[in-house]
Amino acid sequence: MSQWVRRAGARRRPAGLEAVEPTLQALDEELRRVVADPPHGVSHAEALWPVHQINWQKSRYVYDLYWRYGRISEEVYQYCIDQKLVDGKLMAKWRRPGYEKLCSTYVINPKNYNFGTVSVCRVPRSSLKAGTEFRDQTTGCRGCASGVEGYDNIFGNKYGQRLAQLQMMRES
Repeated sequence: MSQWVRRAGARRRPAGLEAVEPTLQALDEELRRVVADPPHGVSHAEALWPVHQINWQKSRYVYDLYWRYGRISEEVYQYCIDQKLVDGKLMAKWRRPGYEKLCSTYVINPKNYNFGTVSVCRVPRSSLKAGTEFRDQTTGCRGCASGVEGYDNIFGNKYGQRLAQLQMMRES
């Protein structure tokens, strides 16, 4: 059953949801396609990268439209979080200093990594040796630590694009 079909007892859809609905539906369809036909010849962890990346892109789209551009109402923003159309915990972390580019809440949980640390993608690029290239094993992130030396597209593919920014550029 689609997330977009109204269920009995579900909250009423707020006015203005139609501004984000087409993009979120397109990303949901992309997610279904990726899950149904995983890439061949890659490890199991790499096959899950697009799932994390599409989740990030959906959440970032709604977050930017609300906090950065003010194009959607608080009701639409909260509805998307309440209906689990986007990752509310990830979006809450983006409001904190140092977490503006965070790729996933998984990478900051010390229980997920050896020695009680966090993912290597959280290490600022200025602290690494010059020319060091890596990707987080779970999300495929190239580096989501805050700072001027970081990447704008943290995944290095189409899922790392900021869709809200592209939409604003097209509208102006």
